[in-house]
Amino acid sequence: MQVIEVKNPATLDSLTLTERPDPTPGPGEICVRVRASSLNYHDYAVVSGVLPTADGRIPMSDGAGEVVAVGAGVDAFAVGDRVMSTFFPHWPAGPVSAERTRGVPGDHVDGFAAELVCMPATAFTAIPAGYSMEEAATLPCAALTAWRALFVENAVRAGDWVLTQGSGGVSVFALQMAKAVGARVIATSSSQAKLERLGALGADHLINYKETPEWGVRANELSGGRGVDVVVEIGGAGTLPQSIEATRVGGHISLIGVLAGWGGEVPTAALMWKNIRLAGITVGSIEDQRNMVAALEATGIRPVIDRTFPLAQLADAFRHQASQQHFGKICVSL
Repeated sequence: MQVIEVKNPATLDSLTLTERPDPTPGPGEICVRVRASSLNYHDYAVVSGVLPTADGRIPMSDGAGEVVAVGAGVDAFAVGDRVMSTFFPHWPAGPVSAERTRGVPGDHVDGFAAELVCMPATAFTAIPAGYSMEEAATLPCAALTAWRALFVENAVRAGDWVLTQGSGGVSVFALQMAKAVGARVIATSSSQAKLERLGALGADHLINYKETPEWGVRANELSGGRGVDVVVEIGGAGTLPQSIEATRVGGHISLIGVLAGWGGEVPTAALMWKNIRLAGITVGSIEDQRNMVAALEATGIRPVIDRTFPLAQLADAFRHQASQQHFGKICVSL
């Protein structure tokens, strides 16, 4: 089978297309013919050397495909089933813990930049009915992160105010999910063209943060001076002060990214005075994923895919991601 390996020191130029023997499933495992994967910032951090990983690691945390073989003792799946991966295969349900966040594909263990993958059956769920493989491959990291930010750590409902940042996978999913339950969404971007696309997806208000540096103040005004209920925070310390400004007293900030800086000054007094709950969020549990799949099927939400690259052009896919020109998810087709 063909795979992509990360050679240390990890850079995009170190990504190498090579051959490995076809795997066979052991007890409790299934073998999946991978049809698609999708890019996340976590994957970029692995292949660019930001996160250290083993030499020769097969990257990519997301994968979707068909079951081609079933190991002894597996009764949850059968040959021919359409499945997708889970980001945390050891987190079945309940609260997060250090033990439950180990074993991330494409980082702690080999991932889905491979034609065939054998993993425990518990590392997969069914994909939504009617989804293509590329659509399904966008869900395990980005969509589940948005789902947990809105509906696990919070209970967003009709009439609530949600603020999203940018037009990457998590932000677009958060916009779609929030609108599906009747929430009001304020979306930010530095690109007028992307803002127009966010508006077409249903965003109620649009803010160009380059033209309006105090976008937190503007978001507060747009919500009638009340402040937003939930911010899906992808920037980190670089955008957190404005997110705090935008959030209502007793509101919630779901911190799911650090694209605008790993550290910096945070107005802790405002965070305290407003009684804002700030929660770090990394994806979610397998139970969360199954609940999300049911919701996607019920609402008819479909992922927004920017471009699809063949496996051999994985490095080019990451270069496209790094250019920040994409809208929604970038996929890889096998």
